[in-house]
Amino acid sequence: MARNHKPEEIIGKLREAEIVLVQGGTVADACRRIGVTEQSYYRWRKEYGGLKMDQARRMTRRAA
Repeated sequence: MARNHKPEEIIGKLREAEIVLVQGGTVADACRRIGVTEQSYYRWRKEYGGLKMDQARRMTRRAA
């Protein structure tokens, strides 16, 4: 079932995945923990990887 995530949620999930990876987990482990596919993880990392919460909020406001 597809779900549209808000940019703030995506950034939070990417941070959580990063913690798993730093602790020695695999990308597959991180994806299971945050509840997305590896494809989604890599797409999100490409799009939102370097953003902070305030930057994501600005992106959301511009798109609306």
